[in-house]
Amino acid sequence: MKDVRLTQMVTSAGCAAKLFPFLLSDILSGVEFFNDKNVIVGFEGKDDAGVYKINEELALIATTDFFTPVVDDPYTYGQIAVTNALSDVYAMGGIPKFALNLVAFPQTEDLEILKEILRGGADKAKEAECSIIGGHSVDIKNILYGLAVTGVVELQNLKTNDNAQNGDILILTKPLGTGLLNNAVKYSTLQENQYFSLINSMSRLNKSASEIMIKYKANACTDVTGFGLAGHSMQMAVASKKVLHFNMKSLPVLDGAFEAIEKKLLTRADKSNRIYTSQKIQIVGEVDLNLEHIFYDPQTSGGLLISIPEMYANSALQELKEKGDSSSSIVGWIDTPNKNYPEGTVVLHYE
Repeated sequence: MKDVRLTQMVTSAGCAAKLFPFLLSDILSGVEFFNDKNVIVGFEGKDDAGVYKINEELALIATTDFFTPVVDDPYTYGQIAVTNALSDVYAMGGIPKFALNLVAFPQTEDLEILKEILRGGADKAKEAECSIIGGHSVDIKNILYGLAVTGVVELQNLKTNDNAQNGDILILTKPLGTGLLNNAVKYSTLQENQYFSLINSMSRLNKSASEIMIKYKANACTDVTGFGLAGHSMQMAVASKKVLHFNMKSLPVLDGAFEAIEKKLLTRADKSNRIYTSQKIQIVGEVDLNLEHIFYDPQTSGGLLISIPEMYANSALQELKEKGDSSSSIVGWIDTPNKNYPEGTVVLHYE
């Protein structure tokens, strides 16, 4: 296989390549999708995946995710794409069971590149014990890879984004800044140690975090991807009809992200995520502008945002750290609306 830089072969990278969320909302409004009586979760709450009830104890989780390369190495890109696609199932408390490959690749390029992408994806799916049983490919200029995933969930373990409760603590299981650092990869400004920290984060399954949130009776969850912490937490606020508060100084941040901001390596989604959340967000007092960029930064294969009863929060946090999610942090809380928010807080309203 010839030397290749995948990030130079596409126009935008990773989850930052999504359609702008405010445009997507406009597109979907007014379109009537049929749901039969067994659809538990559909479009309504903008949740992570669809859920279809099989019987009184069990449901299927259906999701799909694919994106353009965020790194240059094909094998690593394949691993990250699969980790990201599986994340929606984990965010809802489920277990991924089988998946279909989704592939776009220009067949005039070296096909060994595609083989390495698929090999990376296959190895990560094997780690998750998720069978890849087929797929579909198209020959187009931009490279895309991901999965359509089917998982199962016991209904008693199902976690959605619409059940956050007042008094809950918000835990984030992975550090932020992947959008910024993926741009740094593209423009060759990332140091080696920063690169490996980024890859470790994006290729780490949310499997353990999902199991821990179930164990400690989390009330709600979402994974943080292309709409950033701002966008996905706003969706939780609106769906749950609760007010989410974030202590911005507590946000875990990947090494190198602040340097990327200084170099003006912001993604286009920084702006679109601000537009998407502008009607629901309140910034109290002075907030570091760099942390604002982190808050809006689109994440590729990000962590879980878990809304958990306060009595379990510290125990869950300790176990998350012990089992591999060492950057897990308490980042906020949920409370009734009031006007006396602490300085340096970002508030997500639902009205």
